[in-house]
Amino acid sequence: MGVTTTYLIVLVLLLAAEFYYFRIADRFNIIDKPNERSSHNYITIRGGGIIWWVAALLFLLFHFSTTSLWFFAGITLIAGVSFWDDVSGLGQKVRLLFHLLAMSCAFYLVGVFGTYSWWAIVIGYIVFIGIVNAYNFMDGINGITGLYSIAILASLQYVNLTYGEFVNADLIWYPMIASVMFLFFNFRKRAKCFAGDVGSVSIAFWIVTLLLILIIKTENLIWLGFLLVYGVDTIMTILHRIYLKQNIMEAHRLHFYQILANEKKMPHRLVSLIYFMVQLICSVLLIELYPVINWSIFVILLVALCVVYLLKFKLMKQVIIIDNLK
Repeated sequence: MGVTTTYLIVLVLLLAAEFYYFRIADRFNIIDKPNERSSHNYITIRGGGIIWWVAALLFLLFHFSTTSLWFFAGITLIAGVSFWDDVSGLGQKVRLLFHLLAMSCAFYLVGVFGTYSWWAIVIGYIVFIGIVNAYNFMDGINGITGLYSIAILASLQYVNLTYGEFVNADLIWYPMIASVMFLFFNFRKRAKCFAGDVGSVSIAFWIVTLLLILIIKTENLIWLGFLLVYGVDTIMTILHRIYLKQNIMEAHRLHFYQILANEKKMPHRLVSLIYFMVQLICSVLLIELYPVINWSIFVILLVALCVVYLLKFKLMKQVIIIDNLK
């Protein structure tokens, strides 16, 4: 079977899986109802991002190995608890337990246990589980999760194919195909479906696993720069909410992308494209300039993004003034 034929089969199977899921969601009323914190105002199917778990299943079937089995076990644990949360809601402790188990599968896959000290492993759990949850919190407007995921996956694949394979290329191609398929239904003015926790958490786990493998093999943390845009938005927003004395675990509308989409009324798809392009530019600069100026490029991009984020407060003041004039 040729490579092109295989990818075509994967594409068709993912499309069929998505349509089948829509029927299940309609039957069991798995929908997203808008509330005062939502960035949309219409009822939509929730959980369409299950397509990333299906892609992981296909990868296991086409590339069966101990490595793919451990990866599939991890993504199944985290996708399963997330889907359960989408359908009926779960407590934070239950979700955290499954996240720990899933990340343990990823750690075992890359040989973390027995290689690194206990404190480094604890930090690893905190950082990578934090990334997964931050990725979930950033999923709030049409197209942002699918496009941003493609920006990261494309960067990882470039490194994989240009500087020496750190993983089987299909472990990156499959989620990219799934992302394109998901965007077909989600990157619309009125989305057919939302990713749901099952989708955003699944693709986040997939990306975290790939980054973890790359970091371990190169012994370099610079690759976390492939998450710079989301990272700055998440951390700065957490600091903002702490300043406001808000519960950072509760839903809100204070992310930069939420201010642009909800308060400034920018089209959701335009905001998603901006995040996609900015992250892609950051990734290209990291890949090309890191060998020349080392971590300086990371610091430069970090400072630049933080400065841009601070514009959010000016935008918020403008919105308040306009509202007071009405």
